[in-house]
Amino acid sequence: MTNAHKIIIRPVITEKNTRLNETSKYTFEVARDTNKIEVKKAIEEIFGVNVKDVNIVNVRGKLKRRRTRQGVTEGFTRDWKKAIVTLTADSKPIEIFEGV
Repeated sequence: MTNAHKIIIRPVITEKNTRLNETSKYTFEVARDTNKIEVKKAIEEIFGVNVKDVNIVNVRGKLKRRRTRQGVTEGFTRDWKKAIVTLTADSKPIEIFEGV
């Protein structure tokens, strides 16, 4: 994968991830076929920061049940890949997470 914007899909903004931002850790949803090296290069290219470390987690879809007129329908949410990016101490914070 060559395009950095195809590697980084979206930022993940939750309460836990907002607390991690204080320690220079940011969470992103990334493409399922990427690795740590590609994620590091994409973050440095898009945001202009220095990346110290990248941790990747494959998140499995959860079972969901829904009641319909025909009865109960079961299905799974989609599987996705999450990257937790740690920035170096001298790097500036990422702007999209400021003010959250």
